[in-house]
Amino acid sequence: MTALSAWLIAAASGVAAAPEHPGAKVYQQMCADCHGKKGEGVAEKYDDPLVGNRSVISLTKYISRTMPEGKEGTCVGEDAENVAAYIFDAFYSSAAQARNNPVRESLTRLTVAQYQNSVADLIGRFRGGSDRPFGGERGLKARYSGGRLEVFGPSLKEEDNKVERDVLKRRAKERISFEKRDTQVAFHYGTQSSEPGRLRADEFSTRWDGSILAPETGMYEFIVRTENGFRLYVNDTKDPIIDGWVTPGPTVREEKKSVFLLGGRAYPISLEHFKYKEKSASVELLWKPPHGRVSRIPQSHLVPQSWPATMVVTTTFPADDRSDGYERGTTISKEWDQSTTYGALEVAAHVEPQLDGLAGTKSGAPDRVEKLKDFSRRFVEAAFRRPLTEEQRHSSVERHFTDAPTPEIAVKRVVLLALKSPRFLYPELAHEETFDDWRVAARLAANLWDSIPDARLARAAAEGKLKTPEQVAKEAQRMIADPRTKAKLHGFFHHWLELERAETAGKDPKSFPGFDETMMADLRESLWRFVDDVVWSDQSDYRQLIAADYLWLNERLGKYYGKPVAGEGFQRVSFDPKQRAGVVTHPYLLASLSYARTTSPIHRGVFLSRNIVGLALKNPSVAVAFEDAKFDPTLTMREKVEELTKNVSCMGCHSTINPLGFSLENFDAVGRWRTRDNNKPVHAKDEFDTDDGRTITITGPKDVANYALGSESAHRAFVRQLFHHTVKQPTAAFGEPTLDTLRQHFAANGFNIQKLLTEIAITSAAHGLTRPAPPKVAQNSSKP
Repeated sequence: MTALSAWLIAAASGVAAAPEHPGAKVYQQMCADCHGKKGEGVAEKYDDPLVGNRSVISLTKYISRTMPEGKEGTCVGEDAENVAAYIFDAFYSSAAQARNNPVRESLTRLTVAQYQNSVADLIGRFRGGSDRPFGGERGLKARYSGGRLEVFGPSLKEEDNKVERDVLKRRAKERISFEKRDTQVAFHYGTQSSEPGRLRADEFSTRWDGSILAPETGMYEFIVRTENGFRLYVNDTKDPIIDGWVTPGPTVREEKKSVFLLGGRAYPISLEHFKYKEKSASVELLWKPPHGRVSRIPQSHLVPQSWPATMVVTTTFPADDRSDGYERGTTISKEWDQSTTYGALEVAAHVEPQLDGLAGTKSGAPDRVEKLKDFSRRFVEAAFRRPLTEEQRHSSVERHFTDAPTPEIAVKRVVLLALKSPRFLYPELAHEETFDDWRVAARLAANLWDSIPDARLARAAAEGKLKTPEQVAKEAQRMIADPRTKAKLHGFFHHWLELERAETAGKDPKSFPGFDETMMADLRESLWRFVDDVVWSDQSDYRQLIAADYLWLNERLGKYYGKPVAGEGFQRVSFDPKQRAGVVTHPYLLASLSYARTTSPIHRGVFLSRNIVGLALKNPSVAVAFEDAKFDPTLTMREKVEELTKNVSCMGCHSTINPLGFSLENFDAVGRWRTRDNNKPVHAKDEFDTDDGRTITITGPKDVANYALGSESAHRAFVRQLFHHTVKQPTAAFGEPTLDTLRQHFAANGFNIQKLLTEIAITSAAHGLTRPAPPKVAQNSSKP
């Protein structure tokens, strides 16, 4: 028996006098100064804990090549093998991490998004129809009206029948109206009426009504272009956001207003337009969505039915903590506490003038006070995500109606105190005594919608129908089909694909003429169409995200990327399978991971390492800026990066980063395919060391995609990031095997993203319920 085997057996059996691990001494001599005695990290040397996902074989190769820093090549052979085995078992592996530092769920407050969505749905609970499905119809309902078109024929003379003449005059003054559905508002009538042959041209009006679907949370700019009078209402049926009823003159003018909207919701929208004796008429309704460009509002985002207005909190909150790589409600500050107070005041001010409508009563009604009490009770129960006890009902509702001078003031106090209560702000506090159906419902709503349970989910909890994994899965599947889940998943993909980089990804106009903000907005739309097409298909296949050989292009993009597109709008366009591989080669990402004039293999390689391949990278001890002007101008970008990172200490990470980054060198800084760089052939081939200790050859993006499709580390990284974004807790808090169990379910379900989301929701919401083990997966199941 080897010393290593003896140590492992003794350690596993709990023998007190276990022999020292043969790698422990090597670690203390050569590694502890930088990594700490127990791999905890050392300030200003190597801050991060020594944890990761490499195998022992891969660690051995890594140590032999790159460690210790400054003395590379002095820890090789048996020493490297022993220290790798020691590190892996002592603190590096997931099992060691779970053993040394057991992770528990953290008590967290609402994140900013959770607060905004919870308030929106809390008020929406009392507005009828706010949760009905959108249906398939698109466009806006239009009501056209104006003077009846009557033409006096040449035979009508003064001496003709006076009665007949009076009838014709009266009919000419009558106004008529009719309705139809318009796909967009973009009309240029000129000197004619809005309905030639039916309405007179000198005076007519139109009102478009319906709802607008907001695909993501953010600031939306609404724009009206017209030479006539108009009023525009968005998320408010009484007060227009733009009032241009008085026309300043005969020229076409443009007026705009920005409104903050929450993604995944429908908002009422109305546009009134009228012409009165102007020489011509026209009207156009446009928008600029978050990260987008000014354009006509697409038909797909307009619905002819009107939804109730949504309460959107405008109070500014401090940013959530992202130190763990995802937004969490773990930080408490004076600023955050003040924001919750201002938010509660804002909601109370919103409720007050609409109280009778929300409570379903009328001023002066004999039962009004009782209905206001009932509204208050239901409001607090919705905020706390469970029924009130008698004691809570008295303290949260009844005493305010006893103490307040008026019922209206009592309701305001109820609203304010409910929204400032820890039971609202810290969802788990409302369920701390027991893990029951209400707690399951609250977690499902938080995980999938960043919100509170809707009426249907609350009813399921009240009826005790959230006790089994099957019952929870049924509700989760219903909720995943809701647009609010789609909006939350957009947030995940924004984070996973690091799309915030694109905000500053401007390109040099001399190097890339024609590539401007409009082009980037089109590419962003192209990416979202691709992601949505994959995720919301029946297969919902993660593998297509990584390996698909097509893009969604419109005419402008098709021309720029060498694939002409005929017709309007975006179309699915196939490419050479060797040249395109899903998000790995989407031009929007390639452009955002490049410099203004050149590519950036390092940025691309880091992105692929962490997000696609699933390899952990340490932060560089010293950041070295890439200064293109300091290199020989005849070098290719690959040659420059090789020169910059040739130091052995750099290659500890760049042996992973560079091969992946070089695999995309056939794409220029805006994501177009190329075969030459700086008048030299592009060299994309390199050797890549995998996390399980193998060395593979990568010749281009398809090889990267194929490796990721077959890599458990890549699948695990995707599952982990989706779990973090959804649950906002570490996977290990639900048991050390959780991540691998979810990965196994993911593979068994054909890498279906919607089903993975369901599994994540069940894991969090129904933690502790007995679940069947995932079935075994065939070896070739990673192929799309």
